[in-house]
Amino acid sequence: MAKTTLTETEQVKAHIQLLDPAIIPIFEAIRHIILSAHKDIAERIKWNNPSFYFTGEMADFNPKEYKRDIAVFNLHKNRIMLVFPSGAKLNDKSGLLSGDYTDGRRIAIFTNLEDVQHHEKTLKQLLTRWVELVDK
Repeated sequence: MAKTTLTETEQVKAHIQLLDPAIIPIFEAIRHIILSAHKDIAERIKWNNPSFYFTGEMADFNPKEYKRDIAVFNLHKNRIMLVFPSGAKLNDKSGLLSGDYTDGRRIAIFTNLEDVQHHEKTLKQLLTRWVELVDK
């Protein structure tokens, strides 16, 4: 009998079902914003959490540079952190992305659904900007 392999999206959905039910609506709202921001953004489980990556054409690069990776969820102390491994390149002036990490990562922190709704437009703009900056 052949093993059934879950698609990347099915793996993400299965992961979400294991979360604290109180944060699932917040998590899903962020997920919807990200996936609707651009047709070339997809999801998968990476680094043991749902993450988002660019699926379009890119110039050749060293896989250890993680240039396809856009953002990864990180749950910590009753808040959802969305880590952008290359967030520094976005030069965010809105204040949504925080941190000054030397590796270029930046973090958006969401504590409730209202917070997500308040930052929806900015988050979509940052994601669109990220896609525009991809080395194609």
